[in-house]
Amino acid sequence: MDYQELEVWKKTNDLVNLVYNYADNIPSSELLGLILQIRRAAISIPSNIAVGIVRVLAKEFI
Repeated sequence: MDYQELEVWKKTNDLVNLVYNYADNIPSSELLGLILQIRRAAISIPSNIAVGIVRVLAKEFI
């Protein structure tokens, strides 16, 4: 099973897109660091799911 087939991964990937759109609308008076932190946090969700499923599937084959 590929992690990209997981419904939870698809939903969190959609969340990443929403966060990026939100971050693009943060006023320029806000710190750039805030935008970068928000984006990194959003990206980490589906990334962690992908890493986790790979580990679970690897254990099944051992």
